[in-house]
Amino acid sequence: MLSRKNVIGLHTLLWCIFIVLLLYTILPTIIVRLLCLWVYKKKVSKDGIALTFDDGPDPEFTPQLLDLLSKYQIKAAFFVLGSKAEKYPEIILRIHREGHLIGIHNYVHWTNALMTPKRVRKQLNDSVEAIEKIIGVKPIYYRPPWGIINVFDLFLVKQYRLVLWSLMVKDWRSRGGKNRIRSTLLSKLQMNHIIVLHDSGQTFGANRDAPHYMLKALEDFLEICKQRNFPFLPIDTYLQLLQFKKRQPSGLVKKCLVFIWLKWERMFNWLFNIRPIDVDNQIFYSRVCKYHGKTIDLGSGEALTSGDLVVELHFNNEKLHQLITESSSMFQLAVKMKHDVQNFLPTLAQRIHSMPQKVKAIYGITMIHRGSRQLGFTVTELPKGLFSRFTQIYLKTLLYVLHPNGRERLKLKSELLSPRIATISTEELYKKYAATVEPMPISEHAISLSQEVLYEANRT
Repeated sequence: MLSRKNVIGLHTLLWCIFIVLLLYTILPTIIVRLLCLWVYKKKVSKDGIALTFDDGPDPEFTPQLLDLLSKYQIKAAFFVLGSKAEKYPEIILRIHREGHLIGIHNYVHWTNALMTPKRVRKQLNDSVEAIEKIIGVKPIYYRPPWGIINVFDLFLVKQYRLVLWSLMVKDWRSRGGKNRIRSTLLSKLQMNHIIVLHDSGQTFGANRDAPHYMLKALEDFLEICKQRNFPFLPIDTYLQLLQFKKRQPSGLVKKCLVFIWLKWERMFNWLFNIRPIDVDNQIFYSRVCKYHGKTIDLGSGEALTSGDLVVELHFNNEKLHQLITESSSMFQLAVKMKHDVQNFLPTLAQRIHSMPQKVKAIYGITMIHRGSRQLGFTVTELPKGLFSRFTQIYLKTLLYVLHPNGRERLKLKSELLSPRIATISTEELYKKYAATVEPMPISEHAISLSQEVLYEANRT
């Protein structure tokens, strides 16, 4: 039996191995997938589907695949193994002559997670040399086996264009035959997909006859796509439409910050029971809570005092990030946000009307207050102190992370970026935005225009 000392030593060793793997390959691969680096799902201005094939060339199945692609006049991308390219140069030459793109899938089908950076570079160099000798063109597109990378592969963007996928149908398995592959392709069929299929069944974990079923399913799929007028694009054209750019370190850091921030906010909302008010327009989240602070004059003889029940609104920053991504300019973003906010406020008034709690006002905090006043809110200064300083740091950080020109905005508008309390009584909200609702007793509320910040930042 192992002694306690040996058991502790074994646990320590296992933890060390796990940490090394985490830093070397698990974390980089997760980051690439979660941030959609080199994984393309949507966002193109012109629609199209890109077909890609891994693990070949195969002397039995690749020629059949080329015949099928020729029949439907489709150009695809073949990510080939260097060792098989050397073994079947005539197939590689045919792929090239028929106008398909040839990329690298390592020299042998071995994961980068279990290779040193030097070994990965040798795999790539040997593959490039083998392919270049056959077709006279140096391949620049690269797909690592199983889509797994190590941390040093992040630097490969200087030499290669890494291409993963947005749709995989597990066609390396024979089980389920043609119908399983066909139904999976059709059930997930949409524009802007990079589809990965396999024209060889000779790699680890694959069934040797699996490409036979893939080809049958693919033929049905292509025929249906033809009937529906779905276009297919070669991968290089596809990436150009996506405005593919080599990822610079600053851009990568920005994407990581956005990802981490949004995940943290999800956890924060869950912990404090902050939920969307309108599932169809999730621009604001809310919670009902007691107000704690100085007395605020709400106008019309009303005042918000400590202990009053309020509705606290929080801007949905994930929605904001989506709007930023979908907008071609900051003007377009401002227009979209204004439209969403104006559509939301009548819904808010109606939801408040149906709430069982008796709330006093809508309450929240904003750094840029002019937009708040235009919407009917009373704006007062946030009392100076630790909470004020913390809020200012938080909102400035938010502006920096989510705004595409956050750093410049902070420099240009620094004198305006001081936190303010924005409030509106339930009665006033009701009068302004819910005129079509039946008269209601004086319900009460509070709003968090915490992200009116970014709407106003974009406007100004």
